[in-house]
Amino acid sequence: MFARLGRVVVRHPVWTILAWLVVAGALVALAPSLKTKSDQQDFLPTKYESIQAAKLAESAFANKDDQKTAPAMIVIKRSDGGRLQPADGAKIKQVAQALQAKHIPGVTVAQAMPAAANGKIQVIAVPLRNDFDQKIRQQGMDAVKKLRTETTAQLRGSPLSYGVAGDMASSVDNEKADKQTMAMIGIATIALIVILLGIIFRAPLAALLPIIMIGLVSMVSNAVTAIVGNAFNLNFDKGFNEIIVVVLYGIGTDYILFLLFRYRERLRLGEDKKTAMIVAVDRVGEAIASAAGAVIVAFLVLLLASFKAFGGLGPQLAIAVAVMFVTSLTLVPAVISLIGTAVFWPSKSWKKPARAGLWAKLGNGVGRRPVVAVAASGLVLVVLAISALGFKADYDFEGSAPQNTESAKAMKDLRSSLPAGILSPTEVFVKSGSPLAKPALAEYQTKLKSMPGVGEVRPPQLNPDQTVAKYDVLLTKNPNSNEAINVVKGPFRNAAHAAAPSGTTVLVGGTTAVFADINKINNRDLSVILPVAVALIGIILMLLLRSLVAPVYLVAAVLLGYAATLGASVLLFQNIENKPGLMFQLPIILYLFVLAIGTDYNILMIARLREEAREGHDPRRGAALGIQHAGPTVAAAGVILAGTFSVLVLSPQSMTAQIGFGVGIGILLSAFVMSAFFVPAITALLGHKAWWPGHGDAAREVPPPQDPMADAPYAPSGSRY
Repeated sequence: MFARLGRVVVRHPVWTILAWLVVAGALVALAPSLKTKSDQQDFLPTKYESIQAAKLAESAFANKDDQKTAPAMIVIKRSDGGRLQPADGAKIKQVAQALQAKHIPGVTVAQAMPAAANGKIQVIAVPLRNDFDQKIRQQGMDAVKKLRTETTAQLRGSPLSYGVAGDMASSVDNEKADKQTMAMIGIATIALIVILLGIIFRAPLAALLPIIMIGLVSMVSNAVTAIVGNAFNLNFDKGFNEIIVVVLYGIGTDYILFLLFRYRERLRLGEDKKTAMIVAVDRVGEAIASAAGAVIVAFLVLLLASFKAFGGLGPQLAIAVAVMFVTSLTLVPAVISLIGTAVFWPSKSWKKPARAGLWAKLGNGVGRRPVVAVAASGLVLVVLAISALGFKADYDFEGSAPQNTESAKAMKDLRSSLPAGILSPTEVFVKSGSPLAKPALAEYQTKLKSMPGVGEVRPPQLNPDQTVAKYDVLLTKNPNSNEAINVVKGPFRNAAHAAAPSGTTVLVGGTTAVFADINKINNRDLSVILPVAVALIGIILMLLLRSLVAPVYLVAAVLLGYAATLGASVLLFQNIENKPGLMFQLPIILYLFVLAIGTDYNILMIARLREEAREGHDPRRGAALGIQHAGPTVAAAGVILAGTFSVLVLSPQSMTAQIGFGVGIGILLSAFVMSAFFVPAITALLGHKAWWPGHGDAAREVPPPQDPMADAPYAPSGSRY
């Protein structure tokens, strides 16, 4: 199959390239815009209590402005850090009046609130429309920019300074930071790939080829993603944009690298450039197809996630990998067929036989002492895996955002001067089929005050027909902290339901309740996604290897690699950097990347081990040769992919930085510990049993020489036949 594909592409490289350009142009031109969302609540199923509470708030208080708005909070303090003076308070009221008089679009009221109890800050609250429609959000963001300009002008020459906090202000600040981060990550990723490929091949064309190819693939992938998203009404979380870019460049470079290494190997064996490319496509095609299939399946399993952000991420990643897979076996061979050996210019190393270097020595060591190799590599993975037991989930999105922005600094000033829960109160709704009795509501308020984690309960607000009441409950802990989430998830919710007035239904909502439900969803998703992904990848390995034994230890090795990766992340962020926890999405993301990419490298190595066995080598000699030949490819691919993911550490978003480190270290463990030593050593120990029952390792009889271009209507240039 892959030999036939290689022959077609090599015979018609120009037509292949033109077909690609036409299809790519049509897809990009016809694709709709990509639908993205960024609100966590928008990604939760409606069956969860916090979402039901939000729906009730929307329907019961539809005419109340505070249900449709979120305030931009202008936090004002003295520049010298002292307490506000009476003259300062008068100036702040004057600023509020001036802002309201400016008639800024989207701003109807600017109200000076009482100074904080410690006298350090005073807030001007400016309600802005709180809607996730892009036009309304843009109006709110524009209003924040105008508020900043006008407030700066009003406070000029005074002893006061300010900062604007709130959802819209954070969006303004993070939008700029996100653009800068994307640009930085893109530049760093490209530079890293070019430098590493330049070192590996010492050839500028070989270094630049993946960048050019992946640039085209990126446009096609985005277009296909938009078309699929529009057809199936999928929403994508724009917080994952950096990850998509890195995946595309990392995995794309890996696939091109697999092809270039095998192409160079065939040239060194004396084959002409066309024959070498056909054989390269034939030999690596099955491995790339199986590896891509494992990655795509692992990513598509995310569709089973209840957390819809993952449901959107899965297809995005799967489409990117699928497009890259097709490109690596069609467009890339076609381009290299036209360029020929000039792809390695000015280096002449492709003409020289490969020297028995470091990987030959390592391979011989594993072949002679496979037990030592298994024990040493296994010990590294187990020691790191133990640390995974200390994993703690963190749900503080605010804390994960850049802390050097104006909105983050203003929010810090707010939190230092106001009660912990005042900025994100937990909302308790009491619903009845008839008007609620005020004595019963007063009694319920008293009960709420005595419940776990509660600092203050504000009087209830009633909807117009008085069938729904809403209490704002201020928690004693930071609403985004694990302590607050654990209280709301269990003790507080249970107590609020148990104390509900007779004949009523109680729903607990608000930011903390949303995170409590995300915690439940995340645990559920882990319990579903992980075993399904393992089972499907195991099936792919069984089909590839026609074995029941090898897939078992390959999957077990990847699971151990995942635990080691999570453990390494816990060691760095929780134990060394003293973070309260790792972002709650990390276990699923790490699992899928390490599982998929670890399987990627295992497939490349096990396919080579099988190839060596088919050549008649005994298991230990086959392991030595497999490491010698596949080790450099796996190592180079691992360094490049880990390097591209490590670029994410540059992101000011701590979640993205954690993903960058975690996936990067996971890939290095997969390449240099698991695939290079652990898997070949186990295969050497098991020998012929590893391939049971299909025994795909059986030595093949040497067939008569046959030109791979035999069915072509011409003999290729330089053919020996």
